[in-house]
Amino acid sequence: MRELYGHPFSSYTWKAQIALLEKEIPFTPRMIDGQHPDHIATLREHWPLGKFPILLDRGRPVIESSIIIEYLDQEYPASRRLLPDNPQAALAVRFMDRIFDNHVMTPVQAVVNEYLINRETPDAARVKRAHGLLETIYAWLDERLDKDGWACGEEFTLADCVAAPSLFYADWVRPINPSLVRLRGYRTRLLARPSVARCIEEARPYRPLFPLGAPDRD
Repeated sequence: MRELYGHPFSSYTWKAQIALLEKEIPFTPRMIDGQHPDHIATLREHWPLGKFPILLDRGRPVIESSIIIEYLDQEYPASRRLLPDNPQAALAVRFMDRIFDNHVMTPVQAVVNEYLINRETPDAARVKRAHGLLETIYAWLDERLDKDGWACGEEFTLADCVAAPSLFYADWVRPINPSLVRLRGYRTRLLARPSVARCIEEARPYRPLFPLGAPDRD
């Protein structure tokens, strides 16, 4: 039995869930919110920091979204792989995983945090700095990405599992300039992927939680 503890609006929950869906590994979602204190208690039993997602696989906790995906590749080798067998190719995928986590989601979260602290008057300097970081990484990604395909070539990988929620929310926080055709095209392909589209739909009821105000799109 596999249980994924997280929330449908959480980018890192998406990341792990996309991997499970891509690999066609059955699992039961366990909602982390105020209406499910038993789920919160189980989460904290296995991870006192209380951060999600965590995967419970036959009672064994697996913590952190990137580790969850690598674990699934190791434990379920018959499923489609999300890291290449070739060490150099795998390193490239892990690098892009870090890019999207650290250089897309981190500034996105910085902006979100400012609006969570004070929706009416967020710290303008901090928001501006985060926007600048996003503009820089957008330009870098646009130069690096192919016109078609995925983050690291023709195969959908761990890098795309994280790119999907990262770019989904990043474009809400700082819209991607229309001139960045490759990056915008990549985001569109990601959102159309069935595993990602399912996450988007399951998260739709929670859009009022977005502190900047969710745009009427996607």
